[in-house]
Formats: sequence, structure tokens, C-alpha cells
Amino acid sequence: MDKQRITVAAGDGIGPELLRAVLHVFEGANVPLDYDVVEVGEQVYLKGITTGIPTDAWDVIRRNKVMLKAPITTPLGGGYKSINVTLRKALGLFANVRPVKAYTPYVPSNFPKLDMVIVRENEEDLYGGIEYQQTREMTVALKLISQPGSESIIRYAFEYARAYGRKAVTCMSKNNIMKITDGLFERTFQAVAKEYPDITADHMIIDIGAARVAAKPDTLDVIVTPNLYGDIISDVAAQVSGSVGLGGSANVGRTSAMFEAIHGSAPKWTGKDASNPSGFLQAAVMMLVHLGLADYGEKIHNAWLRTLEDGYHTRDIYREGVSVQKVGTLGFADAIIARLGQLPQQLEPVSFKAGSMKITLSPAAPVKKTFSGVDVYLDWDVDGRDPRKIGQAMQAVGGGGLKLHMVTNRGVQVYPGGFPETFLTDFWCARYFATGEGVGNPQVIELLSRIQAAGFEVVKTENLYAFDGERGYSVDAGE
Repeated sequence: MDKQRITVAAGDGIGPELLRAVLHVFEGANVPLDYDVVEVGEQVYLKGITTGIPTDAWDVIRRNKVMLKAPITTPLGGGYKSINVTLRKALGLFANVRPVKAYTPYVPSNFPKLDMVIVRENEEDLYGGIEYQQTREMTVALKLISQPGSESIIRYAFEYARAYGRKAVTCMSKNNIMKITDGLFERTFQAVAKEYPDITADHMIIDIGAARVAAKPDTLDVIVTPNLYGDIISDVAAQVSGSVGLGGSANVGRTSAMFEAIHGSAPKWTGKDASNPSGFLQAAVMMLVHLGLADYGEKIHNAWLRTLEDGYHTRDIYREGVSVQKVGTLGFADAIIARLGQLPQQLEPVSFKAGSMKITLSPAAPVKKTFSGVDVYLDWDVDGRDPRKIGQAMQAVGGGGLKLHMVTNRGVQVYPGGFPETFLTDFWCARYFATGEGVGNPQVIELLSRIQAAGFEVVKTENLYAFDGERGYSVDAGE
């Protein structure tokens, strides 16, 4: 078999020791890989490169497409950027994959049957970080959920399930409230799920799903979810697993991928040959499956499980009465190599599907986009914030094919109608609907001029559209 070439980074702290141990296991298993080593991390930061990644390293990383990165130390202060964030955004690594598993009785856990994977969208949602302060009282953030972004992460979750022999994929969203953004994510999930009849698919509202992760994590298999929810439930899952140090993770894109341990660089243990390489090894096994070398990943993972069973443990999981021998980092790697080809007897052996995972998006279907109207947001804090005053003023400036439909405040209709109990801020929205065909941006511009001339400050506009006749904007409370 021809060798594939990947990029490896030794990182900082215990990173070089972990990388040495993992590559030692790879050598013992005759994994067909060649390595290009790049320097990233603390020493690069201290040279004045705030990304922590020098230009020549970028060239290697982009050429090889796949990177195995040991833990990195980010210096405190000085405006240094996270290497993970930089790599994720620069390389389009849309999927964050974090397996969470219990290995009782060898590692204590309150949920001995816990074995789930969280597949988190990595680029969109509120983590786009697009925020504004638009009035004295109101701030706004944009929640970005795209159809290609949703389909990419959802397809990856199903492909991952197949590759790793998983049985079910659960989508978690808040589509009962955010019907357009999370609604798109959930609808895309249902459409993609039909192409994977061998895998059970279901959907949970995220609040119920998060409670399930905390209270009954052993009832879940693969979870796929937008960015913010995935960040939260990943931390919940790590807390309840009891084995954070044994976890690996992956950041996977359409052309590139980066694999790493969940834990940090633990500088106080540097050079002591006492650190557990398991989390980094699990990331390396994920990398092998990603590369289409699933048989090698399966062999190594099963040998690692057998090593846990046989009681060869590093200091962090060593326990009297359970462990047989305390070993160092390289000693643990040697124990794994000695068991290559063996299967665990108590823990469940793994079985991975051969072949690399490919994400192919559905062709974009043509759609008819129709202008429906415009939402005009205003900063207005006079006349006791009387909704009738602003409502009548907005009604008076209508025309040119745009008619006032209502005025809202924080998403609640306050004109016409409304209740005196409704709390009002200085941030108002006047919704205008088109009264006929041929209305569009030219008429919106004229409307904004009339609003400005009437003495009102426009801080934001959102055009309203229908797609194939389906409304593409939310209905406000009371509408």
C-alpha cells in the first residue's frame, strides 16, 4: 500500500511525549503514513507570530490536508489567537467531532454504558460573532444557519455513524421557537436521514436533549447539532463521562482535517514520562478512519482496550485493586503494541467500516424568490414611548407600494393593538408589506427617505421574501 503523507505538530508541554508515543504505536502497527513535522504553538507565538503558525507551516498543512496536532500552549495576554480557531476558520473545518465514552470498571463513571458522539457544526450559528449595538438599550446578534452548512454537518454525522458502526443519529435544535434558522437545520436533517435507512434518525428539542445528555447519556448514540448547542452539550457530556483525559476530537472540513486530544498541554508534567497518551491516540485513530485506514485504526483501538483490561495504566487512571502495573507514557505505548491483533474480553471491541468518508452536497434546486416587504428598525425614545405615536407616524409615511402592517417592540406587536403591560424599549420595528408586484429596493429606499424626513432614525432594515410561495420571515407575537 502506498503511504499517505500527513502533517504532525508536537505542540508544547507534554505534546512531544504524546506524539512520540502515538507514532511509536503507528510504527508497531505498520501504519502506512509518512510525516511532515511543523512547529506551531508557544515558541512560534513568542517569536512574534500571533497566530502561532508560521507561513512555511501553513504551506505544509494546506498541502497535506490532514494534521495530527498535539496539545498547544497559548501564552497569556498579548493578543495571541487560538490556533484551533485559526485553523478551523482558515481551512473551513466545519465539523467538530467529540466521542464521549465510559470505560468502567477501569475508569470510574456514573454511567458505565455511556458511549456517544457529539457532531457539532463548527462555522455558523451565533458563533459567526456578528453583533451590533443599535440603540442605547438594544444589542443584536445574527444567527447564521445555511442550507449547505447544515447539510454538510448532517451528512457528516450519518457518514460517521456508518463508518464507526453506530446505530442512531439524533438531531437537537430549537425549531419550535426559531422556526426559520433551526427549522432549516431540522428539515435538512429529515431530508438527509431518508438516504440512510440503515441508521435510526430522530429529533429532540435542545433543552430536553441537554437534560438527556446530563441525566441519561447512555441512551444516546450520535448527536448532530448547530454550533452553540454543540458547544454546551459537549462540555456537559465531558463532565458526566468521568474520562475527559481519554477523549480525542476532530475538526473536519471538505478538503482538510485536524485531529487532537481534548485536554491541554499540562506543562507541569513535561518531560516526566507520566502522561496518558490515550486521548491523543483516540484522535489518531479517528484520523486513520478519516484517511480510509479503518482496519489499522480498529486494530490499534482494540489493542488499547485490551491494554486497559489487562491493567497497564498510567498514573492518572491507576487504582489499587484494578490496575496491575503503573506505566509511563512510552511504557503504555509498548503495552499497546504488545497487544496488537488482540481483542478486549470485557469491553466491547470496535469495528470500523473501510473506506474514507466523503461529503457530497445535494445540487441546489431552483427557487422563486419574491419580494414581500421590509422590516424597518428604528431608534425612538420620545413621547413616552407611546406605540400609537410611532405607529401613526409610520403609517403616514407609507406609500409607493409599501403599506404599514404593524409596529413591534422586541418581537411583540404593539400597533395596531397591543397592551399597556408590554415592556417597551427604544428599539422598534415597522413592518411594511408590498401592495402589488414590481415593488422592491427602489421603493424601500424611497420609504427610508420619507422616514428620515419625518425625523426618525433608521438603524437597520431587513427585506422580507417568500421562497416558492413560502414565507421566509418570522411572524411576531400578536401578529
